[in-house]
Amino acid sequence: MRPTTLRPLLLAALLILPGAAARAHELGKIQIYATFLKDGTYRIDIPVDPAHLWPGDKGSAEGETRYGAIAGLTPEVDRQFGKFLRDLANGATVSFGAAVQPKLAIPPPATDEPPGRTTLRLAGPIPPGARAFTFREEVPLGTFPLVLLIEGEESSVWQWLDAGATSPPFSLAKAAVPPTRSQVVRQYLTLGFTHIVPGGPDHILFVLGIFLLSRRVKPILQQVTAFTVAHTLTLALSIYGIVRLPPSIVEPLIALSIVFVAVENILTPELRPSRIALVFCFGLLHGLGFAGVLSELGLPRAEFLTALLSFNVGVEGGQLTVIAIAFLLVGLPFRRQSWYRQRVVVPASCLIAAVGLYWSVERVFF
Repeated sequence: MRPTTLRPLLLAALLILPGAAARAHELGKIQIYATFLKDGTYRIDIPVDPAHLWPGDKGSAEGETRYGAIAGLTPEVDRQFGKFLRDLANGATVSFGAAVQPKLAIPPPATDEPPGRTTLRLAGPIPPGARAFTFREEVPLGTFPLVLLIEGEESSVWQWLDAGATSPPFSLAKAAVPPTRSQVVRQYLTLGFTHIVPGGPDHILFVLGIFLLSRRVKPILQQVTAFTVAHTLTLALSIYGIVRLPPSIVEPLIALSIVFVAVENILTPELRPSRIALVFCFGLLHGLGFAGVLSELGLPRAEFLTALLSFNVGVEGGQLTVIAIAFLLVGLPFRRQSWYRQRVVVPASCLIAAVGLYWSVERVFF
């Protein structure tokens, strides 16, 4: 073939190659960030700048994606990025062993974000028991980095992917994998029990104060039940954000409730019906204290109610354990003795009142 014949072919190849390269986005321009949070959720952020768009990417597109609508998509952002964002959403596959259905949103821009940037976020709960994560994006982005991060860890993992390729499985830390329901039950039963025995000396003294005033089992259990119902109520209301008081108020009041019950044991020889109502009111207060503990521990979103109920059952188990030990050591052998009140109830209640008073002062001034 003569050189003069090759020239048109070379010219055509030079014209075709840039067009072929332009079908995929430039290397590294799009970066995708996958974060796995300790509350058992994930989020995948895809930041998009105007410079990322090819002419065919611009403009809005009507209708929802295969995952539904994009929450927070304003008309202005839709006009500029709508088609590209919907294409990205439709092309994304999020898997934890099996594909999941993420929710789509446009999060508020961070303070340090460049002007004009928009982020598409895919988010949702990590399936219980999941051990690995994979991601695929069908939109022709060329080669792009997938940055993987587990909350609380400083280091990140970078995986370079080609459009349409599935990422290598990323092993999830135990902190990022939500526990199964049975694991939640066991964990929060234990937390509730150990919050009373041995971790709650103030609650132990309050329960002992309930125990001392009556020599019969039924009135004691009635008081414990009223206490449990009350603290379950305020614990749930507090966790849901309906009722809340700062620990600086709750903790001294809990200590004062111990003093009140102990002093009543000293001044009142017999259990009155009003005692159950009083214990119920103090239970409302103690529930706010339990809420502070659960706020620090956290509750799994996927098993929120299970964890809440399990914690309360554990607390009840701890209280009944305190009652059972006190009954076996003191009540069963001595409750029928004529000197039981003078030698057991009054001295023990004086000691409980003194400790509660000390805690009240300590929690207010120190």
